[in-house]
Amino acid sequence: MKDDPDPMVGSGTVDDRAERLTRTIRDQSSPNLRPRDSATLILIDRSEPVPKVLLGRRHERHRFLPGKFVFPGGRVEIKDRLMPSAAPLHQRDTERLMQRVKRPSLAKAAAYALAAIRETYEETGLMLGAPAPNPFPASAEDWEPFAKAGIIPDLSAVHFIGRAITPPGRPRRFDSRFFAADFGAVVRRDDGFVGADAELVEVVWMPITEARKLDIPGITAIVLEELQDRIATGMSHDHPVPLYRMLHKRFLREVL
Repeated sequence: MKDDPDPMVGSGTVDDRAERLTRTIRDQSSPNLRPRDSATLILIDRSEPVPKVLLGRRHERHRFLPGKFVFPGGRVEIKDRLMPSAAPLHQRDTERLMQRVKRPSLAKAAAYALAAIRETYEETGLMLGAPAPNPFPASAEDWEPFAKAGIIPDLSAVHFIGRAITPPGRPRRFDSRFFAADFGAVVRRDDGFVGADAELVEVVWMPITEARKLDIPGITAIVLEELQDRIATGMSHDHPVPLYRMLHKRFLREVL
């Protein structure tokens, strides 16, 4: 942990979040790449007065964010669009996920949330969903553990809380969608996913008010602030969903 967290990624007002992100940007001299779609899931434990969130520390051998604490997540795959679900996303979330997207569709919107659920299982062994009343086919090999366990993803359990696009000139770029779900949505836990040779070498539950003490990326700290605001509203689907993107070398915070 950091003894003295970076003040640029601490708590603050909505108005200064984009400015603080701008101040964290490093070298932007790499060739401009097209951002890859990715999705992240924040699990929340609200069994105590101060909610806790799950973060995992990435392996030091990773080229992208080595050693940093992050939320489980990864790339969105084409076959995520074909995976069935027990219930759809909330309509308001679906509408927002289809904004500022090339060839938007209901399947593409659902795929973002499905990818977040799949990646969470791949990195932590935590499976979100509901018991399937009937057998269902896996849309890809990565989804076979769900089909074999008879657990079908339940998209009604997740909330779309934010989106962020890596600035141009960075060696890796992602168009990331951030989701949140209550830990009660986890229906199965498998061991052997976290450890010295895994993508996440450890996972920790941290009070949301203390998570910034970890070595976390700037955008992770900002999203935690956005999550705190949403929790204060009772996780309302009417709460604004921000999009963070860079324009003219400065981050903007726009509302979807």
